[in-house]
Amino acid sequence: MFRNNRVARLLNIEYPVLQGGMAWVADADLAAAVSNGGGLGVIAAGSMPPDVLERQIVKARSLTDRPFGVNIMLLSPTVDDALEIVVKNHVPVVTTGAGAPGKVIERLKPLGTKVIPVIASVAQAKRVEKQGADAVVAEGMEAGGHIGEITTMVLVPQIVDAVDIPVIAAGGVADKRGVLAAFSLGAEGIQVGTRFVCATESNAHSAYKNEILKARDRSTVVTGASTGHPVRCIRNRLTREFERLEKAGASVEEIEKLGTGRLRAAVVDGDVDFGSVMAGQSAALVDKIQPAADIIRELFDGTQDMIERLQGLSNR
Repeated sequence: MFRNNRVARLLNIEYPVLQGGMAWVADADLAAAVSNGGGLGVIAAGSMPPDVLERQIVKARSLTDRPFGVNIMLLSPTVDDALEIVVKNHVPVVTTGAGAPGKVIERLKPLGTKVIPVIASVAQAKRVEKQGADAVVAEGMEAGGHIGEITTMVLVPQIVDAVDIPVIAAGGVADKRGVLAAFSLGAEGIQVGTRFVCATESNAHSAYKNEILKARDRSTVVTGASTGHPVRCIRNRLTREFERLEKAGASVEEIEKLGTGRLRAAVVDGDVDFGSVMAGQSAALVDKIQPAADIIRELFDGTQDMIERLQGLSNR
């Protein structure tokens, strides 16, 4: 469909949309559904043991014959194992987050794997372009989970001006208006996380999905800024405890201990009171559970001509 779009051509997908690599949420079922819907589904390696990650990749291949990717979290203790599993299974696309992707690019580029780091600053974008990244995801602080300090609105055009590789906008995109805004800023693709949590094929606990559906404009809060790794999630008893510890001057170790296992508790067990309900500010725009393919169609319905005009303007 988007034949003149660099992201769609690069990844051999129909629509220039990537599904976010959300730990515990982004599994083979969701990734395959997004890929079958014409986007790029992504399995989040997170801290998966290598055998579990390999089974997820094999499962995804049994569910789709279209391209999909794996997200490697560079701060994970299993990062080296994840990298070798990706190599072994010839995964066509890898996105990276939470760290410097140099060794991932160096290992995967000679094999033909497309490597797309998630970045949050101009300096990071320039550095990974020099290292050989195929594209970048410019993620604004509106996003859920681990975030940077700059909004999507001002980050994306600065990254577009700074690099020659395609820029994919992330953070705050959940409907057609967000898609058009991203392309107006010069992006050539989008990454969507929070809305895909509420896909029918998402295995996230129903209580987690319901928290997103109930969210309002001020429902999310950023915690953990004092640790250097701020996280956006929906306000609950856990976030209030984070805020209490930070105001009391608690150590980084104490704050990080509080968060250990809390994302799994929310996503898998449905503990939305004392679990980490990671979600972006766009949660307030999500109002239904629907198939991933329908989400993609709604995001791009009737936008192709306008997007192509926007791309023409940004390339002048």
